[in-house]
Amino acid sequence: MGQLSRNEDAWQAKATATAVAEARKVATSSGPLMNTPVGRLSDLQWGVIIAGALFGWIATRCQQAIAEGWDQENAVELGGFEPSPADVAAVKSILPLLADQAGIDWSKPLETWSKDTMTDFLLLAWRLVSAADVAREHGPGILRKANTKVVDSIPF
Repeated sequence: MGQLSRNEDAWQAKATATAVAEARKVATSSGPLMNTPVGRLSDLQWGVIIAGALFGWIATRCQQAIAEGWDQENAVELGGFEPSPADVAAVKSILPLLADQAGIDWSKPLETWSKDTMTDFLLLAWRLVSAADVAREHGPGILRKANTKVVDSIPF
């Protein structure tokens, strides 16, 4: 187990170093960002720097996946972060649906909710997060389809 952890730590260090190098390359290359003080960078300019860092990090994680015989998407998704960015994205993606469908009086504090209200709320959240996970794995449209009511066409 120690060797696996050291190996993963080495890959994470390499991915981080590559991300920093790519961001630095964007920031120091001749062009619109050159010599721009950090405090004066626009959101677009920050985005370019961050994109460089992400590119470097993802490229290294894919290199690791190839070396280790892993699926590249899983290697990027399972980047060693807790919670996983993919899990955070799944939860954030359902928040508007959860707010619309929960039937909660949001002006009331949480401690006033009944056990049934809390249970219904958590079950709805669980169902929506599960649907978001399916959408993440199987493509667009799944989340919308998972949240439409299915009408049973059998009359008995």
